[in-house]
Amino acid sequence: MSLTIAIIIITCLVSITSFNRPDQIDKLSFWPYKVAHNKEYYRFLTSGFIHGDFMHLFFNMLTLYFFGSVAESYMQAYLGGKFFYILLYVLGLILPDVYTFFRYKDVYGYRTIGASGAVSAVLFSSIFFEPWHKLGLYFVIPIWGILYGLLYLVYSAYMSRRGGGDGINHDAHFWGAVLGFIFPLVMRPELARVFLEKITRLPF
Repeated sequence: MSLTIAIIIITCLVSITSFNRPDQIDKLSFWPYKVAHNKEYYRFLTSGFIHGDFMHLFFNMLTLYFFGSVAESYMQAYLGGKFFYILLYVLGLILPDVYTFFRYKDVYGYRTIGASGAVSAVLFSSIFFEPWHKLGLYFVIPIWGILYGLLYLVYSAYMSRRGGGDGINHDAHFWGAVLGFIFPLVMRPELARVFLEKITRLPF
């Protein structure tokens, strides 16, 4: 079984058993106020395993299914082990929420759930290794990965600056994406040459 499939199974089990259980969601969600004032640091991790509903869970896990195997195989090939894939995913759960923590640590009512930061990290690692691979925007419109990545970052930054208002943690999306792109470079700086070689091979 691949690591991606294992993560999907665990996330689905925890998420589905938390549906319609507000007490469970309260206990596991990323709640900056509780982290700051009650020192409940475990929330950085547990919030990535619960989702608001089936649609939220479906889109996150579907994205992870399609792109997790790509990132997983490339990290095996270029970094020497799938441990780095797990490390990326765990960091994707934690680091994108750091900015959210400092932004909302004194706002009692703010909470967020979902694996979007980690999924964004995996997605953008796959874009790093395959920049000209075509993705399906809204699962219909074909678009090159590198172009999708740029649009994704601009949109996430714009929505974050607006303050969201749609119930989505766009900060986690943005910083998860940044993490996913720079992670291979931090682990192995010479991969910059690999990326440049691929990005200069124009597909047209």
